[in-house]
This record gives sequence, structure tokens and C-alpha cells, in this order.
Amino acid sequence: MKRILLATAASALVAGTASADTVKMGVLLGFTGPIESITPNMAAAAEMAWAEINAAGGILDGTTIEAVRADSTCVDASAANAAGERLISAEGVVAIMGADCSGVTRSVLENVAMPNGVPMISPSATSPAFSTFDSGGMFFRTAPSDARQGQVVADILVERGIMNVAVSYTNNDYGKGLSDSFAAAFSEAGGTITINDSHMDGKGDYSAEVGALAAAGGEVLVVFGYADQGGVGIIQTALELGAFDTFVLGDGMHAQSLIDTIGPELDGTFGTLPASAGEGMDRFLALAAEAGFEGTSSFAGQSYDAAALLALAAQAGGAATPEAIAANVLAVANAPGEPIMPGELARGLEILAAGGEIDYVGATEVELIGLGEAAGTYEEYNVDGGAFVRVRMR
Repeated sequence: MKRILLATAASALVAGTASADTVKMGVLLGFTGPIESITPNMAAAAEMAWAEINAAGGILDGTTIEAVRADSTCVDASAANAAGERLISAEGVVAIMGADCSGVTRSVLENVAMPNGVPMISPSATSPAFSTFDSGGMFFRTAPSDARQGQVVADILVERGIMNVAVSYTNNDYGKGLSDSFAAAFSEAGGTITINDSHMDGKGDYSAEVGALAAAGGEVLVVFGYADQGGVGIIQTALELGAFDTFVLGDGMHAQSLIDTIGPELDGTFGTLPASAGEGMDRFLALAAEAGFEGTSSFAGQSYDAAALLALAAQAGGAATPEAIAANVLAVANAPGEPIMPGELARGLEILAAGGEIDYVGATEVELIGLGEAAGTYEEYNVDGGAFVRVRMR
């Protein structure tokens, strides 16, 4: 059975500048950097969840949620730490929706959030390292681990009869983790990786990296990078040099900006993305369209879910404090309880206020497998006619 846990009075001190009828929650995402084209939709989705709650009267008998944004940059740990510190010390947030990229998320978690006792729910930090990291109950995520994604990418290649590939990955926790999980799965399936080499983000010239990839050869080039920096640079250069004409993409490459930059030459590319299909996602997409942002954008659904869980956990804990939120995230995310879909957050709050239990389903069929891990499904897609076209869910 789920238990409603009451927070201690001491944790209220972390609430900082929040007033009695307003509580602040942070949105820590890479508004600049290699995923800056997708973060506006992620932020809009998170803030839509809180706006939905505020419109229904807020949490805890009338407390509204104020969103405070900060820039993680996705790649600069020092800047991300400073942004996280500002959210907690200056703004007084009681929880953080974010961060996004795995490296900066780990840095903020260890250096800022954990020392201050402030919980984080990341919608997109997918490094396998989080599955075994002891955060002291301060970290959760709504996207599944790249340990699973690496297997899915390997399965897709084998099913398409592609057994000889080159790999380029961004040189950070995300890229290395995904590359390692893919390499293990693909090799076990009998595949050959001709070269598994890293690239740095932010470079102006990737000809040396692509030259090494081309020399090694491969039927396709697998790119585990970012759509707005190194990943797109690798693909552009590969096409310019005639090194590869078909690419396989990890989730960090799924962005409309990539299609817009590369153009028709990207057709034939395929890849994976943490995603969901069903009633919850349909409801979320309708809400997003009404709110005026692109709900199909990468990690938008996961961002709505992360924000919703933070608010619901505060209600379950009886206090909008870091301790109450951290202690109740798993309780509101998983069965048993009344299923809660996007657009039904007010109903979820009512059930919790009456002492009942909820099982938050959300946009992405949320199921948290303990601290730091989430179950989830992946979309296999093709790039065709200048668009991402879903093949199937896995």
C-alpha cells in the first residue's frame, strides 16, 4: 500500500522565497547548446502541466506553482551547476524538472541538488549510469535508460539486414553510454563495428573525424550525438565528402532542425526515440496543440510527466517541500491507484487530498522502476519526404 508521508518542518526552509500560497519549481534545460531546438517544447510541456494544476485551484488547498527557468547548456557542467544553485539558493525552488543531458544532470545532482536535499526528475537524462547511482532518493527520470536503447538500435539493424556499421558518438556520458550499450548488443547479435569513435561538440570542421570513419568503412554510419551541434556536423561532412549516404540516429538526433539543415539527403535515415502511443499520448498531443507547442517534439511528453509527478508528489506528501516531494514520487507514479491521464491532474489531486491512491499514467505510460530508472518504449522511425515517419513502437 502507498503511504502518505509528511515532511518535516525543517525542509520548509529550503522553500526560500516562495510565499504561503505560491511554490516555485525549477525548469532546468539546455536553452542554449546542442539541443536548443527541442528544449522550448520540453519547457512548454512541463509548464503546461503546472498551468493545468493552477487553473484547477493549485495543490494543497490553493497553493499555485510558479515555474522558474534556468539554462543547463546541456554540455557545460560549471554553467549548469551555477544555474541549479541559482534555482535553489536565490529562487527557492522545492524541486527541479530537469536537467536534460546526462552529463550536466549528473553534475547538478551530485554538486547542487543532493547537498541541498532538492529532488530532480529528468525527462531526458538517459545514461545507463543513473540506473545504479545512489542519489539518496533525490533523482528520478521519465525516459528509459540507454541500456535499452542500444539494444533496440541493434535489433533494428539486424532486422534490416545491416551487419557492418561505423559509429560516431558525442564525447560525454550520454554518447559513451549509448555507444557502449549498442556495441555490446550489436556484437552479440553477430554485427561488426568497423570503428567506434567519439566527436566533440561545437567544432567548425569535422573532416578529420569523418575521414577516419570513411577509412574504416561500413554500410551505414550510426550517429549518437546532438541534432544542433556535433551530430549534424558529422552528417553534413559525411555527405559532402561522399563518405556515407545512410545514417542511423540515437534519440539526441531527433529534431526538426536536423531535417531542415540537411534537407532531402537525409531521406533514408532511420533511428529511435523514447516515445509512447495510446490514449495518454493522444490526450497530451491534443493539449499541446491547444497550448500552441509541438507535442511530438523529443521528450515533450516526458517533460509534462516529470512536472506532473512533482506536483502530485507534493499533494500526496501533504506539503510543498523537497522532502515531501522526494518521498512520494514513486507512490504517485506507480500502481496501485486510480489511473491518471494528461488533462486529469485535478482529479488526481482530489483523490490524493481525500486520502486515496493514484497510478499516474501520463503521456508516456509512466512506470518508475525504483529510484533513477524508468520503464519505457521506443519509436522506430524513418526519415521520408522531409519528415520523421513512425514505423512501429518497440
